[in-house]
Amino acid sequence: MRNSTATLQHNSAFLDRLLPSRRLLLLFLVSVSGLFLELMLIRWIGTEIRIFAYLQNTVLVVCFLGLGMGCFTCRKPIQVRNILLSLALLTTLLSVPLTRIAFAQISSYLSLFGDLVMWNHSIATSQGEAAWKVSLGLAMTFALLLILWEMFIPLGRILGRLMDDHPQTIQAYSVNVAGSLIGIWLFVGLSALSLPPVAWFVVAGGLLWAFLGEGRERVANVGLMIIVVALAWVAQREPGAMEVAWSPYQKLVLEELTDADHLWPGKYRISVNNTGYQAMIDLSEGGVRANPKIKPELYGLSQYDLPTQFHPAAKRVLIVGAGSGNDVAGVLRGGAERVTAVEIDPAIIEMGRRHHPEQPYSSSAVRVVNDDARSFFATTEEKYDLIVFGLLDSHTMNAMTNARLDHYVYTEESLSRARSLLADGGVMFLSFEAEKPYVADRMAHCLMNVFGCEPLSFCIPPSSSGWGGMMFVVGDAESIRAGLASHPHLVAQIDRWDALAPTNYTHTTRTATDDWPYIYLQTPSIPGLYYVLGGLMVALVIYCQRRLQTPGLLTQWRGNDWHFFFLGAAFLLLEVQNISKAAVVLGNTWSVNAVIISAILAMILLANLTASKFPRLPLAVAYSGLIASSMGLYFLDISRFAFLPYASKALIVGSLTTLPMFFSGIVFVRSFVAAQRKDTALGANLIGGLVGGLLQSVTFVIGIKALLLIVTAMYLAALATRPKPELATDDASPDASRGDRFEDADAPELQPA
Repeated sequence: MRNSTATLQHNSAFLDRLLPSRRLLLLFLVSVSGLFLELMLIRWIGTEIRIFAYLQNTVLVVCFLGLGMGCFTCRKPIQVRNILLSLALLTTLLSVPLTRIAFAQISSYLSLFGDLVMWNHSIATSQGEAAWKVSLGLAMTFALLLILWEMFIPLGRILGRLMDDHPQTIQAYSVNVAGSLIGIWLFVGLSALSLPPVAWFVVAGGLLWAFLGEGRERVANVGLMIIVVALAWVAQREPGAMEVAWSPYQKLVLEELTDADHLWPGKYRISVNNTGYQAMIDLSEGGVRANPKIKPELYGLSQYDLPTQFHPAAKRVLIVGAGSGNDVAGVLRGGAERVTAVEIDPAIIEMGRRHHPEQPYSSSAVRVVNDDARSFFATTEEKYDLIVFGLLDSHTMNAMTNARLDHYVYTEESLSRARSLLADGGVMFLSFEAEKPYVADRMAHCLMNVFGCEPLSFCIPPSSSGWGGMMFVVGDAESIRAGLASHPHLVAQIDRWDALAPTNYTHTTRTATDDWPYIYLQTPSIPGLYYVLGGLMVALVIYCQRRLQTPGLLTQWRGNDWHFFFLGAAFLLLEVQNISKAAVVLGNTWSVNAVIISAILAMILLANLTASKFPRLPLAVAYSGLIASSMGLYFLDISRFAFLPYASKALIVGSLTTLPMFFSGIVFVRSFVAAQRKDTALGANLIGGLVGGLLQSVTFVIGIKALLLIVTAMYLAALATRPKPELATDDASPDASRGDRFEDADAPELQPA
């Protein structure tokens, strides 16, 4: 125990000597490290524990909690080894088969809440079994959140101390923002290169290098980091897989199916985030006749063959959600002469190119477009005889928002735009795996609203020729009737499918819109799981306060602390708004999300420059611009710019959506200059971001646009609690009144943290 205490004192003393000597460099490094680790953990944990792919904000807000509480306690010892120990524990849990399987079951156990649609949901035979599974899932979730919290406390302490002690606040804050920007693009770059997690951990180790201590302490920490990297390599391995790809969106595992996999169709299977996702099926004439599992009466009647049978004259075909190529192969067999295949994930496209038995992507008739379906709808001017929606069921959330990647594809606005792309006599064929009856009713209701008539619909059961799902056919009635008349065997087969699974729609389920895109929610309501996770977060805060011996963390806040809290909460909600609006106009791709977040940080840097050049700019101007621009976005329909050239609309949408960030940045940095304790101000701001992350769940009830009303209210609350004018200082030059406090105020407290 004595040796352990001495080690902690040694590491803390080393950092206390290091921090004053390289202020800006270390501030930059800790800012890069914080953002990089946040994104890395959101991505990795969401991949391996699938429920966090749907609840990414849970990881985000815990990171904010750790950083915020680290800032509040920045005068306590900084134990960098806690970062490494937490990473080692996390990688161990996800590399040892027994614990990896156990933690993967969290998704299954918590799916028993039933109001959050997920794949591979669990089944309980009794209330007791359900209670036990849910309790176990929550306990493991809490343990995971605790590990993440411990990881970010040291980073928060380094950040808080450097920010509090730097004599030039605006300069320090600008370095912090610039470091965050680099951290984002560093991770985005690794993702764009499809590098696996072991590469992420190597980069994370490099970023933490400067903080690893000296002498034996550095040797021990470097050894621990090597162990973490080795465990990450073990955790990412997929024995028996033909290929593993870490695309910018998800982990994809390609496997060749054997006779033992008789429940799966096709020759190859693609799993995403550890669950079956797509199959590559040979449905050519030779492939079908060579497959004894396909009944002769179903030859030519797979779900991929049907679109062209409903419109035999279709020559120009658009497929969105083209995946690995089954839909493309189907329309080529049906006589399509020109096919545009749109798929958001580049890794899936490449797997299809190399491995699909029919090689549809090699056809000269096919043009492959790597883009979001919504973005393509907005930019194309071509008309199509047939538009096919593949199984666009996403297993990944959009960054920072409650929306999955596919949500905005099935809104009324999106389907209306798709309808406008149909040529005269055109037909739309939409397939969807509706896990709940209300999801199918929502699709039918939305199509009826858009086309003015009820779609023809039927349910295809899974078979050796496809995974099945709900099929909706709508468009030109004459073309559909002509297709059915020329294929009487298809009419008979639809009747048989209807007899097996009748479709009865009430058309009462609320349809999805750009403002309320939640296709998997039955009604506007916050899923029960979100309340439970909120309760876990409260329990974590209580535990953390006791752990850090800060029981009055919130109850003893002053007005200035609440001012920064409201700014943080409003900022994160505004960020959610920006990404949501950009998804509607520019697409829901990883690159768009990265660019929008970067634009927000760039706007903050511009605000810092403005505040530095014009230190006496009346704050009334900044507050007025902030409130006016936020409310202006509430009344402005950004989607009206969707049809402009891409560069023009990107500039307009980016400028309009980030304009409130400019004024918010001026307000924040002016208040930050006036704050006597930068560490507590930054901590309160991060805690506010945490609350903003939780608060965005209200969009399930009120919609996304109404967040701007909450944002405005938050900024008004920040105005009411702003720092007193007499505390303000001119930050254009070093603050002589504060001086360099490293020699006395920074003396480490050597009690346990």
